[in-house]
Amino acid sequence: MYTLPLPATQPPVLFEPPAIASADAELVAQLQAGSEAAFRTLVERFQNRIYRTVLALLQSPEEAEDVAQEVFVEVYQTIGRFRGEAALSTWLYRLATSRALKHRRRARAIKRFAYFTSLLGFDNHSLPEPADNEHPQAQLEGQQQVALLLVHIARLPDQQQVAFTLRHEQELSYEQIAAVLGTSVPAVESLLFRARKTLRTHFQPSLRHV
Repeated sequence: MYTLPLPATQPPVLFEPPAIASADAELVAQLQAGSEAAFRTLVERFQNRIYRTVLALLQSPEEAEDVAQEVFVEVYQTIGRFRGEAALSTWLYRLATSRALKHRRRARAIKRFAYFTSLLGFDNHSLPEPADNEHPQAQLEGQQQVALLLVHIARLPDQQQVAFTLRHEQELSYEQIAAVLGTSVPAVESLLFRARKTLRTHFQPSLRHV
């Protein structure tokens, strides 16, 4: 699954295959005309990918569902400003990762505020620690190693975490990730290299394949 920094130059345009690009253009035109059927088509086509991306960043199914819904609400409200500078999927991934990380930062800020107010005696209630193993994969496999891996992924710097998630959760190409982040392919390679290096220090030799 925070605002992605604007690049100094225009981000690379992610070119979809002609058939997909044509279908996207038609769908966007219908959305901008206010078609509810087109919006349902958009949700059906992308909801699983958007949810999984957000879930990988937040590691909470309930929060991921809420944020994914927010993403599609934002699409509905702002589709009129979409001009096709990037592929439709790229735009959606940008919205999803941005909203997920904003949500996480806001939750952390609330937690810090509650902690400091409790120290000052304004509030005797402490917030519970978030569960580290709410991700369905961790529940399914029931392995502490998986839960611990998710914890360390969540501790990566934001752009490293987004790049790692889009690569390993969504299986996007380096070019697609660069388009989502508004950066270059070498920058994506650097982000992934640093993310993998950090994770391997905690999980050698189990992450040699990452």
